[in-house]
Amino acid sequence: MTALDQLQVFQSMHASPHARLELSAQLGDGMAAALWSNRHDARDYEAPSHHTLSCYIADGTGTFRRERPGTKGAPDKLCIMPAGCVSNWIVNGSIRLAHLYISEEQFALGCVTLLDREPRELQLREADFIEDPQQARRFHQLIGLNWAEPGERLLTSSLAHEILSHAILGQVGQREGLRLKGGLAAHQRRQLADYIDCHLEQSIGLGELAGLCNLSEYHFARMFRESFGLPPHQYLLARRLAKARQLLSGSDLALGEVALMCGFASASHFSNRFRQAVGATPGAYRVALQGSMAVQPLAPRG
Repeated sequence: MTALDQLQVFQSMHASPHARLELSAQLGDGMAAALWSNRHDARDYEAPSHHTLSCYIADGTGTFRRERPGTKGAPDKLCIMPAGCVSNWIVNGSIRLAHLYISEEQFALGCVTLLDREPRELQLREADFIEDPQQARRFHQLIGLNWAEPGERLLTSSLAHEILSHAILGQVGQREGLRLKGGLAAHQRRQLADYIDCHLEQSIGLGELAGLCNLSEYHFARMFRESFGLPPHQYLLARRLAKARQLLSGSDLALGEVALMCGFASASHFSNRFRQAVGATPGAYRVALQGSMAVQPLAPRG
């Protein structure tokens, strides 16, 4: 989980004498959120290592990109600032806006599970002041929750997943000037993804996965990371946690059963891993989400 003080866009806002942080929270799964108020300011974001999705909650009609002064914001307008992009902003008058910060690893998972594509092939398309009522509604719901209360913070995390999935499905394009080297063949990547999802309840070793591709463990681990955007153990854990979230929200299975079905050695190991990733125990997650909000399902790949 990335600390807020390591997020460049967050830190640029926090360093401003004009901006005021109203709310902030770590949401688990490589995501964080913040609600800001700002007035008469200039902010520069220098190629951050994370993605930022923003929604103008109120005002913002005097906000624009320095190089495009004729195009201005407005309430419910959304901006997409991908990792690695430089952007320079002028704020004339007042603005209130929400930010959702997303790690490269979480974006990579979405590319693999939602689009069945290699993350290195794709990029989140930069966009200013787009209209998307469904996304704007999610942002308004998100800031309406009490992020300091554990149960409502879990609901916030669920909404953040929905916002990210929507952006990946609608705002991702082919990376320009792409020349891929190394990595796994497309059929190998699909075979591995299917195999992992079909055997989550079992112990899956690196050698077992490497054997499916007839590669040494060393070369397999390197090529897996090229094609999946994260190492094998991290991808496997993410898929196990995704299945656990699905089972916790959609079934009444005992926590021990959920742990075994998702490949965790024990209920305590499951609880520790889940809490590290999500910020709450599996039991607290179930209480917060079951019957209150549909959790993002185990993502398809096709």
